[in-house]
Amino acid sequence: MIRASPDHVMEGMSRTTIAIAAATLFVLLAAAGGMLAYDSSRSDTVAGGVKVGQVDIGGLSAQAARAKLRNRLLRPLRRPLVVVAGETEFPLTAREAKLDGDVDAMVEAAVARGREGSIVARTWRGLTGAEVEATVRPTVAYSETAVRRLVDKVRVRVSRKPLNAHIALTGGRVAVRRARTGLAVDPARLRTKVQRALISDTTAPRSVRVDLRRTRPKVSTAQLARKYSVVLAVDRARYRVTLFKRLKRVRSYPIAVGQAGLETPAGRYTIQNKAVNPAWHVPNSAWAGSLAGSVIPGGAPNNPIRSRWLGVYDGVGLHGTSDRGSIGTNASHGCIRMLVEDIEKLYAQVPVGTPIFIS
Repeated sequence: MIRASPDHVMEGMSRTTIAIAAATLFVLLAAAGGMLAYDSSRSDTVAGGVKVGQVDIGGLSAQAARAKLRNRLLRPLRRPLVVVAGETEFPLTAREAKLDGDVDAMVEAAVARGREGSIVARTWRGLTGAEVEATVRPTVAYSETAVRRLVDKVRVRVSRKPLNAHIALTGGRVAVRRARTGLAVDPARLRTKVQRALISDTTAPRSVRVDLRRTRPKVSTAQLARKYSVVLAVDRARYRVTLFKRLKRVRSYPIAVGQAGLETPAGRYTIQNKAVNPAWHVPNSAWAGSLAGSVIPGGAPNNPIRSRWLGVYDGVGLHGTSDRGSIGTNASHGCIRMLVEDIEKLYAQVPVGTPIFIS
């Protein structure tokens, strides 16, 4: 029986180990070569799960991806963008916006995104169908000048200043301009919304609604009505005095006004004082004759002011008269004459400080 020496055993084992190692290396090199070849063959392919905006181009060749983006991304972007403010629409065409998309850059970025990581990871994803789940932002260019021009157009057309409620006398009538709420547009906010919409999800409507902010006037109609709870309006041409309460017409009365040379003064005044059965301080005027400068007691038969007095300005006021036939004419010496029963009704409703408009 022949026995192998230890040296011969070791020599045989070394040759076996080398052979196994060489075979393993060959397999590894072959696998590496296969991976390299596989990876190289997919260098122009977009990895699964990669999107450009909302358009899925995963698994497509670069050429096919470019065609899909032109059809699904750029074509819808050519539709006009409409800015809506209330009932008014402001369109912005792709031509006006100078809208254009760099499809080549988008596909290049999508391919690069899908090739991130090691060759082993890429090969594994390719062989197993695993996805990257990455989104590339669309590379879309537009004119900033066109956007600013559109925003300015909307701001000018839509914005309006608030109007304060206002009271004035027109043709013997109290005219009230009602308060109006203003509208304001935030240009920066609208510009951002337009910019985003120009390159946004192409499945969404191509429109932007303007956020209108309401601005309140400093003086509302309700505030004006409280301020002018009672108003008198004198129409000298029509010989009428009209009582308004909270800016609404209540009652109109016939009057007489000043004669030529002693006209009842026009303008805006207030009721300065009130009196029941007032004394008459006769003016030192030629028309007063022998009574000039005297004082006629209240209630006296020769007191023309009669039972009530509403003082307006510089000796001019509203008062009753016993000369009923003078009503509807220019007969007084500047005052506003009324029938006694009418002035008594009016007197009870008009406090001191009441505005009176005389036209």
